[in-house]
Amino acid sequence: MAAVSPTDLQKALSGAEYPADSDRLRKVAEDNHAPKEITDRLAHLGKKKFRSPAEVSKEVFRNA
Repeated sequence: MAAVSPTDLQKALSGAEYPADSDRLRKVAEDNHAPKEITDRLAHLGKKKFRSPAEVSKEVFRNA
């Protein structure tokens, strides 16, 4: 996958309300016109609920 920065991820998730699962976060990113690389990464997080943007970043970049 193409390089995604933490800043890009947070911009894509602007307006997200937490806690949120990966499906909801992917929808927010799509609504924010995020690049496919970001929506793909969010889609592959599983059904876990995230309590904060920091938790999302940690999971997205854990295996990057």
